[in-house]
Amino acid sequence: MFNFFKSGAAERPTDVKGVRYALLQFIKQELQKVEGGEGANIKGLCLYINANAAEQHIYETAVYAEQPEEFRDEIQKIADDYALALPPNWTMDVIYEEEVPDEAVSATNVDAALFIKTSRHFIKQTATAYITVLSGEAEKAEYAITSESGKVNIGRDKKAQADDGFFRTNQIAFPSDSQDQSNRYVSRQHAHIEWNNDNSHFMIHADEGGVPPRNKVKIKVAATEEMVKLHSTEIGHPLNEGDQIIIGESAVLQFSSKPLGNE
Repeated sequence: MFNFFKSGAAERPTDVKGVRYALLQFIKQELQKVEGGEGANIKGLCLYINANAAEQHIYETAVYAEQPEEFRDEIQKIADDYALALPPNWTMDVIYEEEVPDEAVSATNVDAALFIKTSRHFIKQTATAYITVLSGEAEKAEYAITSESGKVNIGRDKKAQADDGFFRTNQIAFPSDSQDQSNRYVSRQHAHIEWNNDNSHFMIHADEGGVPPRNKVKIKVAATEEMVKLHSTEIGHPLNEGDQIIIGESAVLQFSSKPLGNE
């Protein structure tokens, strides 16, 4: 497959330390171009990685895929050194894609490209994620969703009648005739996942059947092991790599940017 980032113009690092250093130097160079107080307008960074299968694990380790906050902290140190005054809520996303937006800047010696999202210059992002069923019995073991999917409803049965009498379609459906006890506690209109272009994240939202005093929606945050409970249909929660979504009492979904091969 053609690699969009290959270049012989500079020596390519081949180990984790070298790749991490090259990525940080690349990001530093791009951040240095931010002038005129633009640092405060940065909403986030999108680092696109297009390494081949043999090297992808090197890149994943280089960006601390299991502990993404560490890579963000290193970039924050760079921003502090250059007095860029990044806002406290800026985001750092690492996206493994074969193609990248035209606005992204490609690195010369690593398989990466960077897009800096600002409040003045913002493009519509595209993304794909995978929802894997860890507990409970859904119609499929794994679901692929994209930023173009709109609302991806989660609930009991494919076609479910809501309290207002109207029917809704649950794209991630837990059949009520299943023998799996976890399905019993999934509401007909429990939750939904939807792409948020403002923060470049898939968001999980509780629906009417998924907020107290009814069945609940909880998220176990992979990075911190924190348990987050949704108490309102108005406020969603951003999903990150490895986060687990508990639907009802014991049905569990896992969010990932990569398929786990369960489809």
